Amino acid sequence: MLTRQPYDLDRTVRLVINCVLFIGIVWLINILKGVLLPFCVGCLIAYIFEPFVQFNRQLLKLKGRVLATFVTLFEMTFFLMVLCYFIVPMVISESAEMAAMLKTYTTTRHQIPFVPESLHEFLRRHVDFELIASKLTREEWIKMIEEGLSTSWSVITGSISLLLSLFSWIIVFLYVVFIMIDYERIYTGFRRMVMPKYRHIVFKIAHDVKVSMNHYFRGQALVAFIVGILFSIGFLIIGLPLAVVLGMFIGLLNMVPYLQLISLIPTTLICIVCSVSGNVDFWPLFWEAMAVYIIVQAIQDLILTPKIIGKAMSMNPAIIFLSLSIWGTLLGLIGLIIAIPLTTLLLAYYDEYIIKPHESRRDTTLQTHHSDKE
Repeated sequence: MLTRQPYDLDRTVRLVINCVLFIGIVWLINILKGVLLPFCVGCLIAYIFEPFVQFNRQLLKLKGRVLATFVTLFEMTFFLMVLCYFIVPMVISESAEMAAMLKTYTTTRHQIPFVPESLHEFLRRHVDFELIASKLTREEWIKMIEEGLSTSWSVITGSISLLLSLFSWIIVFLYVVFIMIDYERIYTGFRRMVMPKYRHIVFKIAHDVKVSMNHYFRGQALVAFIVGILFSIGFLIIGLPLAVVLGMFIGLLNMVPYLQLISLIPTTLICIVCSVSGNVDFWPLFWEAMAVYIIVQAIQDLILTPKIIGKAMSMNPAIIFLSLSIWGTLLGLIGLIIAIPLTTLLLAYYDEYIIKPHESRRDTTLQTHHSDKE
């Protein structure tokens, strides 16, 4: 049986010193958070890109990391540029079309079967459709691009906030490059910072967290990306306005389980606005959109999630909702994102260190009891 050590003077002093050091570290991090934030962002981006660096090293048979790092950065930049080249014009065109529909909706009185007129009045009273329409026009998009291009001139003319923002992004980029080049060395350095007597338990927990997070985040990000593409294609087929924007938005919401249900509200509003504009009837368009939801959800639940994520999402829905509530309350949006992998890890630890030892002790006691009887 374990005995508790008495709280003598030496142990009390060490406890006080550790508390003071912990408070001092928290205070120092709070003071330096503006400096540490670019480093943390750089570490996160380098961590996300690390599998691509390793893939390029194996593909190109490179011994070092420098060339693989710059090849990876070039690939990511090229991919984003191609994506923007094809997606941005489509988004601008859909936004302009939606802006015209919103303006028509604000001035048109149109009856939709089984939809009360009071709902239209409520929407027109509480939603500023004219403001939304003004933000979706092609001129507004061009204005945003021009303002982005003129940022450099604003920096030159003396805007210190923009200058600091630009400098921060340059620092983040430099952190990403240097961390990606020396990723393995930096990782080894962090491991050596742990005291030897704590390395076994710390490394085990860190490895389990890393495996759980990698398995969930990379899998869930891939599922969310595919789901966003499927929704965009489905909405384009049925002719729903803002198909690409809405589809990718649903894919982004899919990073948090069941959060994509929120997208039913804007989807319904878009169907109402589109029907009032006179192009299509509300109910056929609405049920076609619901059919897209059902088909994509079936593909996600029956094919994508089991094949890509596996058992990470096999928990009871009640446990998932409880996990999202607890972690979301504690850590906000970040808590919602990490709720499932952390809960899975905690349940695994609970099963390994509490349930199994208890069952083992119970079996040993039963065997001893039976042997005594014999």
